[in-house]
Amino acid sequence: MVGSFLLWMVAMWLAAQTPRPVIAVGGISHESNSFNPSRTTLADFTRRTPGPPDLEKLASGHDTLAGIIAGAHAAGLELHPTLFASATPKGPVTAEAFEKLTAELVARIAAAPRLDGVILDLHGAMVSERYPHADAEIVRRVRGAVGPRLPIVVIHDFHANISDEIVSACNALLTYKENPHTDTRERGEQAARIMAAAVTGRARPVQALVKPPMIYNIVYQNTRRPPLAPIVEETRRLEQSPKILAASVAGGYQYADVEAMGPSVVVVADGDAELAQRESRRLADMLWATRHQLVLKLPDAAEAVRQAIAADRWPIALMDLGDNIGGGSAGDSTFLLAELLRQGARGWVVTLYDPEAVQAAARGGVGSVFDGAVGGKTDRFHGEPVRVRGRVKSLHDGFFFEPEVRHGGGRYFSQGLTAVIAVDESMPEQPSLLVLNSRRTSPNSLHQLISLGIYPERQKILVVKGAIAPRAAYEPIARRIIEVDTPGLTAVNPARFTYTRVRRQLFGLN
Repeated sequence: MVGSFLLWMVAMWLAAQTPRPVIAVGGISHESNSFNPSRTTLADFTRRTPGPPDLEKLASGHDTLAGIIAGAHAAGLELHPTLFASATPKGPVTAEAFEKLTAELVARIAAAPRLDGVILDLHGAMVSERYPHADAEIVRRVRGAVGPRLPIVVIHDFHANISDEIVSACNALLTYKENPHTDTRERGEQAARIMAAAVTGRARPVQALVKPPMIYNIVYQNTRRPPLAPIVEETRRLEQSPKILAASVAGGYQYADVEAMGPSVVVVADGDAELAQRESRRLADMLWATRHQLVLKLPDAAEAVRQAIAADRWPIALMDLGDNIGGGSAGDSTFLLAELLRQGARGWVVTLYDPEAVQAAARGGVGSVFDGAVGGKTDRFHGEPVRVRGRVKSLHDGFFFEPEVRHGGGRYFSQGLTAVIAVDESMPEQPSLLVLNSRRTSPNSLHQLISLGIYPERQKILVVKGAIAPRAAYEPIARRIIEVDTPGLTAVNPARFTYTRVRRQLFGLN
């Protein structure tokens, strides 16, 4: 008995002397719209370089990093945080921004005193002026810095355009399963588990990529309903097998004119390359089999507003697909606003990015008359400025907090200095309100409006500048969601764009 106790004590002592595997974690994230002429500069990026003491606080969040931290703690990994940089979707990243951010990320990884692996949180649809597949270039450089043997695990957004190049440069790649992206924390935890298995020798990740020759239009990229829902569910079922470390279906990002554009399947198996290839091909065939269901038949702005006015139950959410801020558009499209005014709609809320108009409202102050042209100022793609007359109802700093798990898992947001203009107050309980903000903000949280004293569930018509991402917030309150085929840099019909780099003969494009 004493001998067994001594052996146990020795084993525990030896375990305590064994250093925990050290894993570098970082990433640069951007969804780049090739058709947006406005470049994404270094100033557009928000940068974080958290130290180890910050990790405990960050672990309480819902995003990917929180999942990585929690997963690493559970698996006995020590994290070496490096650089985390992200910017709101817009045009391609400038060469200067890409080089500076990538150089800093690689340098911080290389500076680790000891390293056993790297987890990279990359969007998967970043385009830079020099590198069409910028994410692959980041992984290539990180691989060059850490050598061929160190495991690299990559996490991608559901909208990633994935290439053989990036799959070859890392050991395991997994994507968010859900769109809206409400599983970001889970994917971070999964990446940490895969890394732990790799560095301890309990698993040998091998992966396979298959890309069906098609566009999976963003209108159909809602993973909560068919045709994608059963395919995503099959990836979860696959992962119940101990031989499958990860099974991912990425919908792709149709606004990046790159060779890898389109949906992808990546399966990561434990030491069985044939299994990974076979299952990725099977899932890709499931995607291909749905191609004839992806038919675009949506109302234009005029028809959508007519339907919303005629509704007998509210609110009605009008998804302004052509001005999807989360897809890289301007955020100041006026097509739906113009129709609401032309058709005499009441009880609506429209949010526009217009710093110039915000300043005009701020100069007048609360209670003053606002009379000016709003929206349509960023570019020529999103309509003409519309003249609006109303009262400056309130002014706000634009900060808001989201307590629930919503798209992307974020909690703290800022839409910059914001003005609320009461355009029609004939029905005080349901006024027509124009929200003018100074920072392009994807409408993924109802608190974007609630923080301004607007209760969206009480309004009649809500114009939402997004596609699938805002549904996690708006589906619980909207009586009906109408997807609107509006023009813009995120118009859903690929025929509106001229592609020069994509693979030829993609179903849904030709």
